[in-house]
Amino acid sequence: MRKPIVLRTVLSIAVVAVLAVVTWFVAVRDDDAITTAGQPSEAGTPGPATLPSPAPATSSNSLAPSSPPPVSPSASTKPSKAKEAGGSRSRGSFPSAGTTGLPAGRKLKASTSMRVRKAGAVIDGVDVRGEITVEADNVTIKNSRIVHAGNWGIVQRPDTKGLVVKDSEIRGNGKDRLQYAILNLGGHITISRNDMSMVSDAISTNVGVIEDNYLHDPVYFDGDHTDMIQSNSGPPKGQQLVIRHNTVINTLEQTAAIALFQDFGVQHDAIIENNLLAGGAYALYGGSGKLGASYNIKVIGNVFSREVYPTSGQYGPVAYWDNGSGNVWQGNVWADTGRPVNPD
Repeated sequence: MRKPIVLRTVLSIAVVAVLAVVTWFVAVRDDDAITTAGQPSEAGTPGPATLPSPAPATSSNSLAPSSPPPVSPSASTKPSKAKEAGGSRSRGSFPSAGTTGLPAGRKLKASTSMRVRKAGAVIDGVDVRGEITVEADNVTIKNSRIVHAGNWGIVQRPDTKGLVVKDSEIRGNGKDRLQYAILNLGGHITISRNDMSMVSDAISTNVGVIEDNYLHDPVYFDGDHTDMIQSNSGPPKGQQLVIRHNTVINTLEQTAAIALFQDFGVQHDAIIENNLLAGGAYALYGGSGKLGASYNIKVIGNVFSREVYPTSGQYGPVAYWDNGSGNVWQGNVWADTGRPVNPD
């Protein structure tokens, strides 16, 4: 079967630019480093309203669109007959609900949306019904729960870097769209040991380390291009995107568990290693595209599960792989047989 062709339009890029600018320049006070809407700031003084939660994203996937779905998706997260026939679930020691998310017994402090503008700030043990907007370097969010409907649960803004998100739960509310659990518009980010679900897209970033997370059970809304981890371009010069030892299960018909797309630039310098992958049209989109040959893409030691579809993704385990300079495909196997998985 022919692989789907990735299409981009001038309109989608224009929408990206307009919405990013509009949201960035919302008028807010600048005197508090960490503020919450309707809650005291960390300093104990009343905080101003945070950046307003944007309305649910439109069907254009407005902020960082992934490639169009290769099939007409169902508006449901229930398994199809093909999914039910997908074989045994063999997850071994890969991340699960029991090894990710909130530590057992952790007490949380209720909060509404938060805006973080203090470098090095630590957000620990909050139960946020809203979003966390990060506008400073080296912020840490840990041991927390974020439940939201809108464009993102957590966003790292442009010109910031060093965000760490760990040991937390980030999800939608199950009935309204949460477009991204974590959207990175800035520099390096570290995302580890989190549980993310009920989203359209779990993680969108071109750079950083994504490790030991459990990403599962997305929810489809009209116009979505569902990817559990997506990158739309290669990282900045001298940096990498590392996706290591995650459980990534996309129970929908499109688009991918992990997707390296060429929406805005050639893919390069990515390591995808020792992940458990299943679902989507293809479980993995490997970085090939119309902007040029990908390079330094290393896909090593991943396990492709048949728990969603008999061929891991609806059409197969991998698409858009090329043999560019420095690209490595090595030791990738089927979960049930241990036999090699090879790109077409």
